[in-house]
Amino acid sequence: MSAPNASTPPTLARSLSRVSGAEWVAAAGIVGIGVASVASPAHIEDGPILCPFRLMTGLSCPGCGLTRSWVYTMHGDWAAALGANIFGPLLIVAVVVLTAVVVARRIRSRPAPALEAIARHRLTYAVLAVWLVYAVVRLITEL
Repeated sequence: MSAPNASTPPTLARSLSRVSGAEWVAAAGIVGIGVASVASPAHIEDGPILCPFRLMTGLSCPGCGLTRSWVYTMHGDWAAALGANIFGPLLIVAVVVLTAVVVARRIRSRPAPALEAIARHRLTYAVLAVWLVYAVVRLITEL
């Protein structure tokens, strides 16, 4: 098997291998925002419960309510969004900021930020700690 040369057109596999973790997360987040934008908030409360923790215990996990929160946020119902999960709007902002950074770096032919560096950032740890405290408080109030 011969090695590809400069005139060989890129294959899909080689093109995808050059996409960073941050770019995948940004793309998935934008798809999620798009889906939340077209989902009907009128029927979001009637959907099935998909959370394994909630199915087994009847209690909310830290992520419970994020889908509803995103749908309500994208339709401008801030009170319902914050009531479903206060971290929904914050996560949307994080996705938009990450996407802007990824696109700006692509335009400048610079690499996307390392997902590992973002995950290990102090601000990420702080947000996760607050999120867990929020989840514990929410669990206690449900009991």
